[in-house]
Amino acid sequence: MLKNIDPLLSPDLLATLRAMGHGDEIALVDGNYPGLEHARRLVRLDGHGVIPVLDAILSVIPIDGFVPQAIFRATVKQHIEAIDPVHAEMIACCGRWEPAIAVTPLLGPEFYARVRAAHAIVQTSEPRLYGNIILRKGVVYPAQKA
Repeated sequence: MLKNIDPLLSPDLLATLRAMGHGDEIALVDGNYPGLEHARRLVRLDGHGVIPVLDAILSVIPIDGFVPQAIFRATVKQHIEAIDPVHAEMIACCGRWEPAIAVTPLLGPEFYARVRAAHAIVQTSEPRLYGNIILRKGVVYPAQKA
């Protein structure tokens, strides 16, 4: 156990997050997503929904502020403007940690391609369909000396 680290952040996930560099992306996917098939690296967090996992990850990684879009969510089929409850929860969670960064919807083919290129996939047990999100890692700035 570690102090001030969400226990959802398993040793494998923490190592993966730490290994990521600026601009690397990590996809958090639902229980129906073909994670093993699409992953370059797969971290399983069975028994957990996507929102608590998203919240835990955002507690330790910065999101890229050097690009116009750095957080992407799946869409409901071809309905780019539709927001299912899981998407509303994702947007709210991201807004708590990164209020200046919008969550961008991506249609299926573009979303799948981006997941396949991601540094890693975190497979959750999220039961809701389209409960998938991609985060682009930013930088941690050096501490300022007094």
